Amino acid sequence: MDDKKRCKWCNLKNELYVKYHDEEWCRENFDDKYLYEMLILESFQAGLSWECVLNKREDFRKAYDNFDIDKVILYDDKKVSELLSNEKIIRNKLKIKASINNSKIFKKIQKEYGSFCNYLKTFTKGKKVYEINKTTSELSDNISKDLNKRGMKFVGSTIIYSYLQAVGVINSHDKECFLYKKL
Repeated sequence: MDDKKRCKWCNLKNELYVKYHDEEWCRENFDDKYLYEMLILESFQAGLSWECVLNKREDFRKAYDNFDIDKVILYDDKKVSELLSNEKIIRNKLKIKASINNSKIFKKIQKEYGSFCNYLKTFTKGKKVYEINKTTSELSDNISKDLNKRGMKFVGSTIIYSYLQAVGVINSHDKECFLYKKL
């Protein structure tokens, strides 16, 4: 392990977590496939730690057909049962059913706006936010409210705030972290 200072939350004993912190978290990635994967994974985080979800990410990719939205929107009760019996992922029936429902809504948003990225830009105006020590904001409140209105589940303001950090809309690296940036 190197001697770089990282955010306090980053478990330095978990190489996967360090790699996620260093190479992915708060870095802009507005590819719709990535935006979709992260939204599904973040919805599974509700009530759990991100580290728990991240440790199961590869298993989620396998279980969810590599997050192929066109396959996920067709999941039926048989597939739900298969997911519920998969001990390598988070087996919460409400979250699994929500992931399928949210996928259908994500797809509708893509059709409406041309991409999910374009949808997010209606809220962000293409600007990056630099802030630390927050778990919600007016931005996450507004996106959460709209996604809930459209019928998505497990997309409360805290989950959406975490999502916005994950995809690089919000940069929240601690001041002591080697990746900290000011506006």
